[in-house]
Amino acid sequence: MDPVGEFTLKVEQVDGFDFRVRFDKERYADLRIDEPEPLGQDSAPNPARILAAAIGDCLSASLVFCLKRRRVTVTGLRSEVRVQLVRNERKRLRIGKVEVVIHPGSGIDDEALQACLGTFEDFCVVTQSVREGIEVDVRVEPSPAA
Repeated sequence: MDPVGEFTLKVEQVDGFDFRVRFDKERYADLRIDEPEPLGQDSAPNPARILAAAIGDCLSASLVFCLKRRRVTVTGLRSEVRVQLVRNERKRLRIGKVEVVIHPGSGIDDEALQACLGTFEDFCVVTQSVREGIEVDVRVEPSPAA
């Protein structure tokens, strides 16, 4: 696949397992991420919850976009995202399954909804990337001595 864009964000340790995410646009508020106890203080969502939120939001937005293209106005859409945590063969905690239930609201034209059901998921950047597996390159570079 050919790159068509990129962005960079920064993750900075605040204390222990509490981190601050600084986004690439100043108008975006920082995001705090923490681990549940006993590792962290459970003062903010952990990365698994952030990923679940990204999947749920992306699918919801994709459905709204599809319906909008069919001249259907959607208001009051809500989604529920259920995440199943599992342990792999090495006993490492992993996200085993994500279930998303979307409630598009009342008064949605059934014909337009049916037309979108076969396509909207394919336009969700996050969900489809997770499904296909995302290449993640990792480097650990020591900070220069002060």
